[in-house]
Order: sequence, then C-alpha cells, then structure tokens
Amino acid sequence: MDKNLTVKKKISKRKLNEWTWGYIMVFPTFLGLMALNIIPMIQTFFLSFEKAGSFGKGVWVGLDNYKKLFQDPGVFKAICNTFKYTILTVPPIVILSLIVAVLLNQNIKGRTVYRTIYYLPMVAAPAAIAMIWKWLFNSEYGLINYLLSLIGINGPKWVTDPNVALISIAIVGIWGAVGYNMILFLAGLQEIPKDYYEAASIDGASPLKQFFTITVPLVSPTMFFVVVTSLIGSFQAFDTIYMMIDKNGTAIESTQSLAYLFYKYSFTLNDRGYGAAIAMLLLVIILIVTAIQLKLQKKWVTY
Repeated sequence: MDKNLTVKKKISKRKLNEWTWGYIMVFPTFLGLMALNIIPMIQTFFLSFEKAGSFGKGVWVGLDNYKKLFQDPGVFKAICNTFKYTILTVPPIVILSLIVAVLLNQNIKGRTVYRTIYYLPMVAAPAAIAMIWKWLFNSEYGLINYLLSLIGINGPKWVTDPNVALISIAIVGIWGAVGYNMILFLAGLQEIPKDYYEAASIDGASPLKQFFTITVPLVSPTMFFVVVTSLIGSFQAFDTIYMMIDKNGTAIESTQSLAYLFYKYSFTLNDRGYGAAIAMLLLVIILIVTAIQLKLQKKWVTY
C-alpha cells in the first residue's frame, strides 16, 4: 500500500510539474489574446450601445445603433459585397494553393526558388502590394491594359468601373493568399506516406485518380483549416479596398465591405458607436459561418 501511494505521489508531482510548465508557456499567448483580442472585443460590444457626445464622451443610446443598422441600405450593400468577395476569392485560393503545393511537392529542379517566389506576397507590405496592383490596373497607362492592347483588346477600367472593381480586388486577394496557403498544404502533403502512391501505381491508378482518391482525402484536415481561415480573412477584407479604390469614385459602393464600412464610420465620420455595431454584426456573421463549417466538416474531412 505504501509503495502504491508513493508511486501515485510521484506521478501526481510529475503531472503537476508538466501542468505548471504548460501554463507558463501558454501564459504569454493568453496575455496577448486578452490584451489584443478579448478585451477590445468586449469594449467594442459596450461601445456599440453608445454614440459620440460632447468632447468625445460616449452617450448611452441602447439599441438605437442596431435599429439603424438593420434599416441602413448601405450595410446590406456592404454585406452583399462581402459575400460576393468571399465567393470570388475562397474557392480559387483553396484550389490554386492545393495545385501549386502538389506541383512543388514533386522532386523538381529549383523547387525551393519556386516556393520562395510564391511566398513572397506574404512578406511584402500590403500597402506596397496594393499600390503596385493599382498601377497595373490603371486604365490609361497600366501594364495589364497595355498588354491587352497589343493583342487588340480594349481593357476595362479595372478599379473605377463598378462592375469590374470587385473582381480586381478579388484578383489581388487571391494572388496574395496562395503562397501562404501553399505552405500549409505542403506541410499536409509531406505527412502522407509514399507507400500509398506506390501501391496505387502498382494497381494501375493514374496520377489524376491518385490525386482524388489519396491526396484530397488525406489532406482534407489541412484543407478544412485553409477554408476556415480564408473565409474569415475574406470577411475582413479592408486594406486592398482602402488603397486601390477612390473614396469619392462610383466604384466604392460596389466594393466596400463591412470592415471598410466599420472604418468609415469609426474613423472618418467619427461615429464610433455605429461603427462598433457594424463590427459586432461582422463578428456574428463570422461566428455563424464558422459554426456551419464546423458542423459540415464531419461529412468531408477525413481524420
């Protein structure tokens, strides 16, 4: 009995030591999340029930901001733009990232260089990227329309035409996200045993069949993570819209997202209470979409 008690005490001390070091390692991240995410989110929630009063002091208005929110046609337009942007960007990001990852997972010459080139957009400053793309999309002296003119095509007004501007923003979003998600898919692909592909080749399976029967099912957990993060990122689209679209132009109404609308009311129009209400609406939409994905992932993700 004494020996058993001694063993239990030793085990408990070891577990206590592991838990202690675990909490010590997690604490900096927890502190950062509290300071940069949780506390600001709570403050934004309470701010959404206020409006700016004299000398910048908040005045409690209850649900007035939310009543205004659901009666504002600009908000519904921004929601539509946000979902359009998501539909335009997320499927191409997931598909292109997976294809590029599969190609760069092969034993080809210079694959390290190619991987670096694809990842470069994640290293560059978003503002610099947006300015370069704005120049490329310029309808008068931009490189893209110049190249199109060489083959007899009159290029569109990429960032000023309301019918085309959102597509232009989506192109930049896809280009910027493929490199990062490619790295995630590469990590998932390298966890797949080579034996599966060798056995499939012996059975006569073509590379395309191997891709859909081996690669896609086994990389589906990574794909699920990429889909979730890409959706959240697309709902938060702001920087490219802000940098590339003229604030006084006709294209701004067809491109402004909920995140852009939040910035507009909070920092341009100085209506922080209404801006906070828009931010809370965006948070609820993201939570609902993420919850739906978590529910549906059981049907297609293979663990």
